[in-house]
Amino acid sequence: MKSPKELSIEKRILEQLVPGTTSHKIAELLMENEEFQLMQEYANTVSIMRLGYNDHGPVHMRTVTRNAVTMTTLLHNAGVALNLEKEKSGTLDDSLCAIILASFFHDLGMAIGRQDHELHSATLALPLIDSVLAEVFPGRPDKRIIIRSLALEGILGHMANRQIHSIEAGIILIADGCDMQKGRARIPMELNNKPRAGDIHKYSANSIEQVRIEPGVDKPIRISVEMSSDVGFFQIEEVMLPKMNMSPVKPYLELHAGITGEELKKYL
Repeated sequence: MKSPKELSIEKRILEQLVPGTTSHKIAELLMENEEFQLMQEYANTVSIMRLGYNDHGPVHMRTVTRNAVTMTTLLHNAGVALNLEKEKSGTLDDSLCAIILASFFHDLGMAIGRQDHELHSATLALPLIDSVLAEVFPGRPDKRIIIRSLALEGILGHMANRQIHSIEAGIILIADGCDMQKGRARIPMELNNKPRAGDIHKYSANSIEQVRIEPGVDKPIRISVEMSSDVGFFQIEEVMLPKMNMSPVKPYLELHAGITGEELKKYL
């Protein structure tokens, strides 16, 4: 059974999409599919219970989807064309289809392990992507090929350890990095208080109070991060900035971060 938080995020995703579009239909199909849900849940079990990492399951993957759709909308509203539009290979809605698929499946590989999980995610996601695209694009192999390729680029590139080239894939990187609020680290913090390598990730994430994605002043997208203590700057400088530096979306971003109640530091 889905949690109230999952249902709330799903509602917000659908509210941002235009009813009757293919991207809206794909989002509905992903949310309704029991097998997809079970795969996300098991990836989360392995991530938290076996590996001691934070949330990499249904809530996280839906949050990344919501973040990605929000950023896509902000770019479009600012007149920024995504790659499919610029290359005349597809429409904005085609790009949204790929972005939603990549966001929804990018961490499935955590069911196997952390190392190379983006590669395992692509392997696990490929038949799922094919089945969804076959349903929404019957008789359109051109659409299926383009959207599948773009979605896989987004999945493979979300760890910022390989070069990506499309704005669509670059959105996944940033959308993933923006899911850093303290709720994501709550369960690992409660389960394990023994010191271990990598603890800085959960402690720094636990200090992040709020992440806002909104229209920027000088750039199309402003990301504002508020934290309860300066340990949260680890999330900014060691997690978020490396993702931004590898993302084709970087020229369109403003990044501000700081302790709640104090003036935020401008990074970008």
